[in-house]
Amino acid sequence: MFEASTQVRVRYAETDQMAYVYYGNYAMYFEVARVEALRAAGFSYKQMEDEGVIMPVLELHTRFIKPGKYDELLTIRTSIPEMPGIRIKFEYEVLNEQGDLLTKGWTTLTFLKKDSHRPCRPPQYLLDLLLPYFN
Repeated sequence: MFEASTQVRVRYAETDQMAYVYYGNYAMYFEVARVEALRAAGFSYKQMEDEGVIMPVLELHTRFIKPGKYDELLTIRTSIPEMPGIRIKFEYEVLNEQGDLLTKGWTTLTFLKKDSHRPCRPPQYLLDLLLPYFN
């Protein structure tokens, strides 16, 4: 299984009247964590898109356990539990500075050809980068 972590500080604009992270912002945090996790593995979203493959989100699931709060430094653990095919699943855990689990979730994305929006296999270099984590 591939795993990586990234950190995000909660900005004032990302909170609601209760000074809690507004629930819709977790999708953005998941995206930041997903892109940075792949970057840590040596993969570039931009390069993939420049080569004609895009990855739209098909599913998003979020479970809120405790609220994130203004100015907290959140750690987002991201994992890819299985080798991707036409789809790729990412799992997330969001923790506060004390290590408390705040939110869990997952997203499923698919690989599409940019010009036709038809499903395609993931780029071979992504599979090559991930393979050692699954052997």
